[in-house]
Amino acid sequence: MGVLGALTDLVLPRECGGCAAPGTLWCPRCGAELADGPVRLTPRVDPGVPAWAVGGYSGARRTAVLAAKERGRRDLARPLGEAFALALTRLRERGEIDLPELAVLTLVPAPTRARAARSRGGDPVARAVRVAADVLAPEPVRVAPVLKYARGVRDSVGLSARARVENVSRRILVAPVEGTGRSDCVVLIDDVLTTGATAAESVRALAGREVRVDAVLVIAAA
Repeated sequence: MGVLGALTDLVLPRECGGCAAPGTLWCPRCGAELADGPVRLTPRVDPGVPAWAVGGYSGARRTAVLAAKERGRRDLARPLGEAFALALTRLRERGEIDLPELAVLTLVPAPTRARAARSRGGDPVARAVRVAADVLAPEPVRVAPVLKYARGVRDSVGLSARARVENVSRRILVAPVEGTGRSDCVVLIDDVLTTGATAAESVRALAGREVRVDAVLVIAAA
């Protein structure tokens, strides 16, 4: 560790974003947890396309997602993005999504509330998606942050499954999706899938723009 790193630790001590172990921003044990899966999900609200998660909403996955969202841990975009890239590679190997030579991969971050994004210094999911695209280089990967919530969408924490559906119904907007063809492999990316309401409405909204989603991928399933 250099002098600058030591001085930084005095002000903001290094700790693993998955288990709070001191002296590292991300430890090998937590890295192994993000290297699991992906596992197939059966959401209560069916998005109409296959949904996958790196693993359950527990351990390092849960802690990292919360740290990125609530504690401003922007550095966690790297391990989360690497986990997305690894999961996408494995889905290809299994034949669940198209190989690079068959279709251009387009990653669409799930929408986030504007107020939440401002308080977090940006959207942690979109940040991790950009890392995933970099990790998959030199393959050309499109990142299309085209989804946003309309006004009136509430924080979904504490809402029932039915209330979550009503909260987002017809309230996800899609900006023009430039450069995405019908033959592209489009994957919707989010951090956590709880009921599937946001994923289902996102898939529906994109279909309204003639964009066919091939799969949903999240870090953790609650």
